[in-house]
Amino acid sequence: MATNDEAVSTGAAPARPRRRLRGGLVTIGTVTALLAAMGLTVLGLGAADNAVANYDASSWLWSAARSEMARVNGVTARVDTRVEIPGARRHPMQVTQTDRMLILRDLNTGQVSSLDLATLQIMATSSTTPGLGVNVALHEDSAFVVDSVQGVVRQLDPRSLAPVGQPVRYPPGITGGSFDDEGNLWVAVPSEGTVSAITPAELPDEPGSAAPPDAGLSPRQVRTYDVAGPSHELVVSTLDEGVAVLDRTSSALVTVRGGETRRAPLKLSGTGTLPAHTTGPVVPVTVTGQRRVHVVAEDREVRRFTVPGTGERLSPAVAWADRFYCADEASGAVYSFDAGGKLVDTIPGKGVTGPLELEVRENHLFINAPDAATARVVDDRNQVREVDKYANDVLGGDPPKQAPPPPPPPKKKKKLPTVLKPGAPAAVTAAAGNAQARVTWQPAASNGADIIRYVVEGAGQRHEVGTNQRAVEITGLTNGQTYTFSVYAVNAKGAGPKRTSDPVVPTAAVPDPPATVTAQERPDGTVLVSWPAANGQGNAIAKYTVTATSTGANAPAGESTKTELVVPAGALTYGTQYAFTVVSVNDRGAGSAASPVSNTVVPFTAPAAPTELRAATVADQAGTVTVQWTPAVDNGRPVTKYLVDVGGKTSEVTDVQTSVGGLGDGQNVTVKVTAVNEAGAGPEATTTARTVAPPQVTVTGSSATSTSATVSFTVDAGGGQATCQLSATGVAPKSGDCASLTATGLAPGTGYTFTVTATNAAGQGTATRTQTTDPIYGIATCTNGTSGAEATYCNKDVSGRNGNEVFSVPQQVNAKQVGWAKPGTRLRTYCKKQGEEVYAYIYNNDKRSTWWVQVDYSGRNYIPWAWLNLEGGDDIALLPTC
Repeated sequence: MATNDEAVSTGAAPARPRRRLRGGLVTIGTVTALLAAMGLTVLGLGAADNAVANYDASSWLWSAARSEMARVNGVTARVDTRVEIPGARRHPMQVTQTDRMLILRDLNTGQVSSLDLATLQIMATSSTTPGLGVNVALHEDSAFVVDSVQGVVRQLDPRSLAPVGQPVRYPPGITGGSFDDEGNLWVAVPSEGTVSAITPAELPDEPGSAAPPDAGLSPRQVRTYDVAGPSHELVVSTLDEGVAVLDRTSSALVTVRGGETRRAPLKLSGTGTLPAHTTGPVVPVTVTGQRRVHVVAEDREVRRFTVPGTGERLSPAVAWADRFYCADEASGAVYSFDAGGKLVDTIPGKGVTGPLELEVRENHLFINAPDAATARVVDDRNQVREVDKYANDVLGGDPPKQAPPPPPPPKKKKKLPTVLKPGAPAAVTAAAGNAQARVTWQPAASNGADIIRYVVEGAGQRHEVGTNQRAVEITGLTNGQTYTFSVYAVNAKGAGPKRTSDPVVPTAAVPDPPATVTAQERPDGTVLVSWPAANGQGNAIAKYTVTATSTGANAPAGESTKTELVVPAGALTYGTQYAFTVVSVNDRGAGSAASPVSNTVVPFTAPAAPTELRAATVADQAGTVTVQWTPAVDNGRPVTKYLVDVGGKTSEVTDVQTSVGGLGDGQNVTVKVTAVNEAGAGPEATTTARTVAPPQVTVTGSSATSTSATVSFTVDAGGGQATCQLSATGVAPKSGDCASLTATGLAPGTGYTFTVTATNAAGQGTATRTQTTDPIYGIATCTNGTSGAEATYCNKDVSGRNGNEVFSVPQQVNAKQVGWAKPGTRLRTYCKKQGEEVYAYIYNNDKRSTWWVQVDYSGRNYIPWAWLNLEGGDDIALLPTC
């Protein structure tokens, strides 16, 4: 049952006018000053645009890696404003918004901030308990903070975040806390099996001003509906008007619309879930473990379909524009199904990792990946567009970043477990009270399929309770009579074995509960729960039993014969809010009522080791490696820094990547990364890397023509990026491909020693190769004429001038003639030299030249080029000058 601290109304609330938030517009200078004062930075539009921009089709999306909010215009699918949120890098952030207001809650710190979107004015900040268990809701000018663990629903003035009136109080462990489109806040109470609507109070005229308790300025619970049995596990999704409640324990969906309750039985094979809000007449229920979606309309299931892929990392399916959208957080893909459940589109998620948030807002579906640079917008025609949340074409764009190390190899697919019926619950305990008994137990082994419910039997009663409701009060018993109770678990394969409690005898002689309970989380992961000794009312207190309450859950935390209990590390979920109640049990086995609920704590311990640690050589920097990793699981407190050790060089970073220099060339290093939070340093992740080494060159071969030489080689670039050059004495260097290089302009028949030099960031490596160019040969050419003396001119050497004569000098001097080359003689050439002009007339195609060619004929002597035709095209330019 819900109560107000001062005044409660359970009837229908009178209609109240909706008022725009008061507060004058500010000047552009004031906007800038306010943002600076709050530590926020606008990265997008200019201040003038920000002061008046108010797009109906926009939504603010969180980017955890950049610690900033980006306003995405749904019509253009572009970011128009980016606002940095200091101190929230890689923090999970709860975002709730209207056209005028934006409220943020940092789950790591618990801080709540209120931002006026018309002026970009931060109006207030407030503190809540960090972790999961507190929810912030916003509708028009009404804001609420829902403390699920304590069962307290408090209205806030969004302008000041000051409380409005008195809170509405429920039993601890409520769920829900979202608005429907009519402005009703819906809350489910699993311990009672009910759901109720709360209407906000009228805001005071001035932000933060107080009002007397009897002034009517308190939120009111207007109606309560029975939707399930007590202690059933409930999940809430608000509707356009009303609410949908998934009863996980009995596998049914209950909808409340217009005051009418309808119940639709479901055949679920696992744990179902709902989106926070559902648009339209049908409600999709997603069973993540089976990757199946059940669609409910009115009071029946109308269809079901299966989502492609494997694994359980699915977001609840969202209904939008006659389709259903279901996100796979493992692959980043979003699957789109038509109204009949047929897969019609797959929106790829390349580069998208981590959670995916789907929200229907302003006639668009916004798909945000807080850990990625992109988002996607789907309009009411189901057209999808990608949004660059880090767009650099806006003021404050980021400089290009160094390329990260290569991604890790794909993970091996896990073998699917064998699915069996669940095991028996552990440690079933009963404590007798006055005409009642309290039964508690520890979880049963699920054996491959989610436990759907627990069943408690005894005293002629049968109670079905939720998976996380492992503390049940059995009433209607007779004092003095002995009872035992059995408990068994149910999963998709059926019911598991029973486990029975010890016998108990209810009695009116019960002890008092402890008057107060205090909880304290400790850095080692334990939680200390303490209380003053209870009054045994004439009997000795034998023990105390402690129950932990979280959002929608109650479970035994342990027993103690002392006035304190240390809940061991790992028994509670780190980062989740818990409160505790204590029951006194006397030496006759009689138990008290539960104590008042303790304060809320968030268990924590040192963070886990970073995952997917990768280290790589920086190719263009000597002695440097780059390191990147996936953020460590924070285990209940935000990671404040990472300790990085690379080859003994240590540094502290707040990002998830860094570069470390100053190492040796070609050095093999061990890389260690450790995450640190409030509890201290966690375990380290390790890998190895190697800095870039000077390149090594290996010549694999060479070849030559008469005027060029090619050297083939391989280069071990040492992890760097090598450039290569071929050089030789007297030869112009040649740069190019690090596989083969060719030197040109060489002298024919000449030996060269070539050096191959490879260079990278760490230095140089060389190798040499000797190669001789091919010589050029010429054919002594003299072709007889057709008649007379011309017909025999070339037949032999004669006195005086004749073709093919060889001289020791480049002129036709009889005394210098050393011989005559018979036509067709193949002569090796060496070089060319200017000399006497020689005309070969008809005997060699009227060839005329002053060039003489040094040939191998009785040593090195000269023949006129006019009488020597060089092989390969008779190109005299190929020969070097003598």
